[in-house]
Amino acid sequence: MLLSLLLLAFQGPSASLEAAPDLDGRILGLLTQYVEDGKPPAVSAGIVPPSTTKAFAAGLADRDRKDPAKPDSRFCAGSTGKTFVAATVLQLVQEGKLHLEDYAGDVLGQEPWFAHVPNGGELTVELLLRHRTGLERYEFSGEFTAALSADPDRVWKPAELVGFVLDHEPKFPAGSAFAYSDTNFILLGMIVERVTGNTLYAEVQRRFLGPLHLDATRPQDGRTLPGLVNGYAGPSNPFGGTDAMLGADGRFAINPQFEWAGGGFVTSGGDLARWARALYEGDVLKPETRAKMVAGLDAPELGRGMRYGLGCEIWSTEHGECLGHSGFFPGYMTEMRYWPEKHAAVAVQVNTSQPRTLGKPLGVLCEELLELALDR
Repeated sequence: MLLSLLLLAFQGPSASLEAAPDLDGRILGLLTQYVEDGKPPAVSAGIVPPSTTKAFAAGLADRDRKDPAKPDSRFCAGSTGKTFVAATVLQLVQEGKLHLEDYAGDVLGQEPWFAHVPNGGELTVELLLRHRTGLERYEFSGEFTAALSADPDRVWKPAELVGFVLDHEPKFPAGSAFAYSDTNFILLGMIVERVTGNTLYAEVQRRFLGPLHLDATRPQDGRTLPGLVNGYAGPSNPFGGTDAMLGADGRFAINPQFEWAGGGFVTSGGDLARWARALYEGDVLKPETRAKMVAGLDAPELGRGMRYGLGCEIWSTEHGECLGHSGFFPGYMTEMRYWPEKHAAVAVQVNTSQPRTLGKPLGVLCEELLELALDR
């Protein structure tokens, strides 16, 4: 089995350095076994325990060419990318340029289509962040997937995406329940751009990617994305209809640009682990703002006992409360988790979007990696 390892940085006492080689071997062994047992072509993992930052990869970036995945290989982040958007919104709140109580209509109400947004007059910034708007998911509508496949070079405008839910009956009154929907974050992305006068991607780069040196992370803004591993979506993939998402020319089967504020970034497990610790413990947000972000409400749609805050999933685990976000994009799945009590983050990515083919869920793999890191 092809393996690669990159030790990104060491920070901390010499005892951790002495234990590192054995820890590295055990982590690589676990990832190797995960690829062999679960049959994802590749897995990328980042671990930020209290004293070290490490990134690993195992398996194949492309099945046909037999290219090995590397620690800085890029995978589509899926909805995990929403954390960058949520952090941008919350920084704007800290700067007084937005308020959680602001209505979307106060910013976007002059758009001719806004009057047709379900529950439009009741949608606040907070409800959009919490997915408690009653808006449907544009991205899974048959009309959208058909249009996406029919014209894979089309560059989608945010208003065109929202257009797939206009004049629909809302799923429930605004604020009364939880229903996950990328449509909420498309609206948030438009709000960010209107308030800042800048593109969403430029704001994320300026605020986070550059200062934190998240060099493997970049916008998912076209059909050709440097360093992206091939993703495998299975035979029944509704997005483009292909199993392998990259052709022989390296171009995506569809234009992944459409995801945008819904999570439109490519990244690595190492970058995501570092981002998780910076977001949930570092100085990305003020403590009082972070407290609001992680104050979750019940989100049963996501699983038993799950809660959702402001762009933040919250799990109860045997290692304590866990913060982060999951991600799905055709051909790729991601799990990013941070344990405040352990001051540790783990992120994993695979280049398959068929969870039933995995030997164990990505969340379980995160827990096992955490145990190894803490047992060093």
